[in-house]
Amino acid sequence: LRTGSDWVTVAAPEKVAWAINCLSPDIITKKIDCNFFTSKNILEIIEISNRFDTILIGPGLGDNKETLLFCNQVINQIKQPKVIDADAIKSIAIQEVNNSIITANQRELNILINNSNIKSSKIEDIQPFLGNNIIISKGNPDIIISDKKIAYNETGNPGMTVAGTGDILAGIISGFVSQKNNLFDASCAGAYLCGKIGDDLLQESGNSFLASDFIDKISDYLKV
Repeated sequence: LRTGSDWVTVAAPEKVAWAINCLSPDIITKKIDCNFFTSKNILEIIEISNRFDTILIGPGLGDNKETLLFCNQVINQIKQPKVIDADAIKSIAIQEVNNSIITANQRELNILINNSNIKSSKIEDIQPFLGNNIIISKGNPDIIISDKKIAYNETGNPGMTVAGTGDILAGIISGFVSQKNNLFDASCAGAYLCGKIGDDLLQESGNSFLASDFIDKISDYLKV
């Protein structure tokens, strides 16, 4: 929402969706009749997804075996641009997905490489397998990789390993993609902005900042 999306809907199991409604009046929820996502929910989620410009999948998803199978099928069938984060990364091989940004920490990147049967000694070895996808390898620095380009983002600091900052990054990038920015540019801009805010918070608060502290600072940069 803070990066320009005018309508955000969270599809979640019913109890989770009601909790989200209590936390924010700005987010619409779609309450799915389940305790966790399984193959029974695939058609409903795809139908909902078809109404939107960009799909973010992964944060808070969980890694139940049935949920990962659901996630793999949903990702393969959704045509719109996708941001794939967190547990959703565990469900895919890079060759199976398209039109996607994958935001992975080192552990998640290792899982993706293993799922994809890629023999890799360095991050650049992934390039020939990317197709029209982008990978953001989160670290120091962040590495943003397409099939033709590699960019490095040096904003950010170790305090950003606090839980939830990866979700903030994925949300920022989703907002940029929803405004029809290409996937590589949205990835670079999102990584830079999230890291820059993290650096400001470190100066202000030391390592006591939280992921939720990022949100209100986003507009400080986008209004310039």
